[in-house]
Formats: sequence, C-alpha cells, structure tokens
Amino acid sequence: MKISATFAVSLIIFLGIFSQWLAWKISKPAIVIMSLAGLIVGPFLNIIVPSQVLGDGLYKSIISISVAIILFEGSLSLDFKEITDTRMTIKRIVVFGALIAWILGSLSAYFLAGLSITTSLVIGAVLIVTGPTVIIALLRQAKLDAKVSTILKWEGILVDPMGAILAVLSFEAAKVLTSPNVNAGILVQFGIGVVIAAIIGGLVGVGTGKALQKDYFPEYLKSAIVLCLVLGTFSLSEFITHETGLLAVTVMGVILANMHISSIEQVMHFNENISVILTSSVFIMLTASLSRTVLVDIFQLKIILFVLSMLFIVRPLSIWLSTIGTDLSLKEKTLIGWIAPRGIVALTVTGYFSHLLVEEGYQDAELLLALTFALVIVTVVAHGFSIQPLAKKLGLAHDGKPGVVIVGSNPFTVAMAKFLNTWDIPSLIVDYSGKNLENVINTDIETYQGEILYEVANYNLDLVIYKKMLLNTPIPLYNILVSNEFVGKFEHSSICIINVLGDKVRSDFKELQNIGVPRLGDYRATYLSLIRLVEDGYDFTATQITEDLTEEEYYRVMDYRRINIFTMTETGDIEFFTTEHKPRISSGDYIVSLTPPSPDDTGQHLEFTTSRADFNTIQNS
Repeated sequence: MKISATFAVSLIIFLGIFSQWLAWKISKPAIVIMSLAGLIVGPFLNIIVPSQVLGDGLYKSIISISVAIILFEGSLSLDFKEITDTRMTIKRIVVFGALIAWILGSLSAYFLAGLSITTSLVIGAVLIVTGPTVIIALLRQAKLDAKVSTILKWEGILVDPMGAILAVLSFEAAKVLTSPNVNAGILVQFGIGVVIAAIIGGLVGVGTGKALQKDYFPEYLKSAIVLCLVLGTFSLSEFITHETGLLAVTVMGVILANMHISSIEQVMHFNENISVILTSSVFIMLTASLSRTVLVDIFQLKIILFVLSMLFIVRPLSIWLSTIGTDLSLKEKTLIGWIAPRGIVALTVTGYFSHLLVEEGYQDAELLLALTFALVIVTVVAHGFSIQPLAKKLGLAHDGKPGVVIVGSNPFTVAMAKFLNTWDIPSLIVDYSGKNLENVINTDIETYQGEILYEVANYNLDLVIYKKMLLNTPIPLYNILVSNEFVGKFEHSSICIINVLGDKVRSDFKELQNIGVPRLGDYRATYLSLIRLVEDGYDFTATQITEDLTEEEYYRVMDYRRINIFTMTETGDIEFFTTEHKPRISSGDYIVSLTPPSPDDTGQHLEFTTSRADFNTIQNS
C-alpha cells in the first residue's frame, strides 16, 4: 500500500499516543502496546515502512534528534540532592556495573550468539543501556521505594550515552587491532572528541542556566530557545565526533538540573510533553521498520540463549559485583539486578552499527538488529509485568491502597484523615505550622511539618504512594500555587481545592476567579463552614451504592444537610466531587459525605455563608 509521507507521520503519531492512552487505561506497559502497533502497521500489514516513506536520511535524523531530546528531558530530573544517600551506589553501578556488563555481554555474544570478536564487543557495549524511556514509564506504575527508584532512574539516564560511546570505542579499537592501515591515533582522536562533547555540553548548560536566571529570554520563548540549544549542542558534538551528541546533551541537562533555576519547571513541563510524543512516535517507527526476516531470526536458538544469558547472568552479576560493600540490602540488589529493560536507544544505536559493521566486512552484524529487538521485547514484557509484583513480594513497593496527601491541618482534614485510616487508605497531612499539627498529636495519622513546595523539591518528602491531593489551607492563593506546582505530578482531576471563600466573596478577587484545578463541588463546602460543621458534630460516613440503594435513590432520600466529599471503590481508590466533575459511581462503590450527628432537622445548618469579615479573620489567624 502506497501512502503519503504526511499520512504516514500522522498515523505514527496517532498510534503512539493512542498506545500510551490504552496502556494507561488497562494499566499495562506502554512500550508493549507500542511495539505491537508498530509491528502491525509495519512488517505484518506493510502499511508503513518509515525509511521508505520518509527517506533514509530524514528517518535517521528524526530518530537521532528524538533520542537526544528524550535523553535531555530525562537528565533535567537528575538533581544531585536526590542521591545524597545513594551517590556511591549509583557511581559504582554506572562505572563498574557498566564495565562488567560490557565484558560479560560481549562474552555472551561471542560464545552463545556466535558473533565475531569485533561485533561482540560492539553489541556488548550497546546493550549496557537500560532505556530511560522504558525505565521511567515502569517506575511511574510500580510505586517503588524511593531508594530503588532513584538508582534505576539515574542508571538508565547516565548509562545511555556511555553505551553509544563505548560502542564507538570498541569499533575503532577493533579496526586498529585488525587493520594494518589504521593506527592508534584514531582512538586518541575519538577520546579528544568525547572530552570536547562534554565541554560543549557543560558550557552550553552553564550559559543557558545563567541566561535563564537573568531573564535574558522572554517567558513565552524560554522553552523553545532551550530546545533549540539542545538541538544545536547535539548537532555540533555529532559533527565533531560521531556518537558523542548524547553525552553532550546529558551533561547540559544535568548542569541545568543542579543550578536550581526557578523557571526550569516550565522548560521541564514543555520537554516532558515533547518527549511523550517523540518516545511514542519513535518506537512505532522503529518497530514498523523491522522486516519479517528479522522477526523470524529472533527465534534462532543462539539468540534465545543470548537473551536468557543477558537476563539471568549478565545483569544480576554486574549489579551484585559492582555493589559489593554498598548499603544495598539483599532484596534491593535482587530487584535492581532483575530490572534492566532496553528501549529506543539500544535499537537506534544497533541499527547504526549493524550498517557500519556490514560495510566494514563483518557480515555477522546482520544478526544484530534481530538480537537487539529480541532483547528489547523480552525485557520490556518480562520486566514490565514483573516489576510491581516482585517489588511487592520483596517489600520494596507500596502494597496497599492509593493514598491521599492533605495540605493543611484543621479539624476537617483531621476528621477526614481519621476516616481514611479506618479504611486502610494511607493519608498524610502536611503543614508548615507546628501549632496547626497539635490537633493530630496522639493519633495514628501520618503528618509532616514543613513547606510542601520546598520539601518535595529537595527530596525530603516522598509522595510515591499518594495518588490524590486535597488542598485545604486558609490562604487561597497558596492553595492555587501548590496546585499549579503539583498538577504535573498528579493528574489534573486528582487534585481538589477546598474553597476558602464563598462564591460571592471570591468574585471580588480576580486572582481567584479562574483556578486551574477543580474545587470541591458543593457550594456550601468552604474552609470555615467545613471546620464549623466538624466542630458541631458532623462526621464522615460511607454509604454503599447497591442494587437496592441506587445512586439516584441515594440522592433522592439523602439528608439535604449532607455534603458529599468523594466516592470510594472497594479497592480504596477515591474520587472527589468537584466543580468540574461528578464521579462515576458503580454498584458496590461508596459515597463518602460529611453527615450531621442527628437526623433531626432544625434548619440550623440550612445556610452556609462566608463573609468578608470571616475572610479577614482567617487571614489574621
């Protein structure tokens, strides 16, 4: 089927994003679904062959630039403050672990896959990478302990450029040893190129950071300019020495991450959105580019043996040997030694070197793409489906119901936290005031005293087990500020703000008229009114929706003084009633409401109003 380049690109992007959405919907690894989608439109139905539709040169350029942007986006999250306790472990895994993995992987390729020494050394280097695009996606769904999650994330991002550089070094060294016309000067030249790439990345990173700090760029252009500088850094390094561009952009990203620039969050959000599109599209293109011959080659016994050795010998040994003497526990070493999915970078770099090696006369390199794809698919499926069960079995992941982080301590939030605890739903009350937290003393409620924006930014507060956020402080603008900061970490609909002011008072403040996240849905549910109701004896109650008591019947017979706060499934997942969204309720779910202490209706709670005097009292308290 002959299709236009425009249609092909549109279809690739659509399939990539649709695969991401479907993976989220069914809670499965996205890369598995993307691989299937690429294989269907590529070798199975032959609808798209990207290199033919786009042209070989453009196709390779798109892949290379995409990987550079993805790697830069990942490196922006590498703040050294995050690894205060794990720095030595990460250093050993990245340096010694990668070296051991290279040696063992090369031996496996030589003895099990039957490749030549040169081809084995190259593929052994390429396959030390552990795909940050895959790792980060897995970490989001696995809810691992912070320590293990941090180690896997840093390894995935830092080892990626090392794999490409080590592969080039292996190739050039092999040419020096096997060809009489090539001398050792080429290795020195490559080493100088690596140093230059690191310097370029460092200089551009520092320069970009200084420019952002001094506001040399207008706000609306910051993200676009940084993206252009990333592409320029990558291209310049590649022009000087091939396969050093990834190192340059990684260095640039790490430097920017550790300059702690206030406006870098905007750049990170922009790059994160771009990376989602690129990651999805690139993987569709790579899998669609595979031929049926490559897919058939995957089932060769020597490739199967090689893949098994990489999973059960190379990876575990490289982690266990490199972490001798560190503070990693047996369980942590076991999990880290198992999790090492390969992804886009491995396939991309393999595609480049297989061509190069074949041109140099190494015909066995034609097997590299099948070998790498087999490892990618097997590791993605095996690790994607096993990471959460294994982590839970080892006690290294949250094995309970998704939790709720509550910002602001007051009688209402304390009552809510107590209710959640009775249902074994984790809750955490965060407040900067020790005085506000006094009403939680001598309870089993988890609390944290500190400024949440600072504590999370400096990795003092781990929120991995929390899926929802409720903001209920007496300062409206602060609630909005926190919600804006966390909307990238939580889903938009998972954050709920308690309205401090009544709608009449709130309309006087233009800053509060357009709030980016939803507010609690009941117009009566303001900061003061909720506190007063709890003090008057109102309490949280859960009413189960059944065939006998349907949702419609509940709303018909409910006490009009009740305030519906959220719904709760039998698995403990909650969803707030908000101004933007009424939760979908199924039979067996619970509606949780703030309920009066007595069914007697005296009418005393009929009116819920907040005056400007109330607002002034709140602000002065």
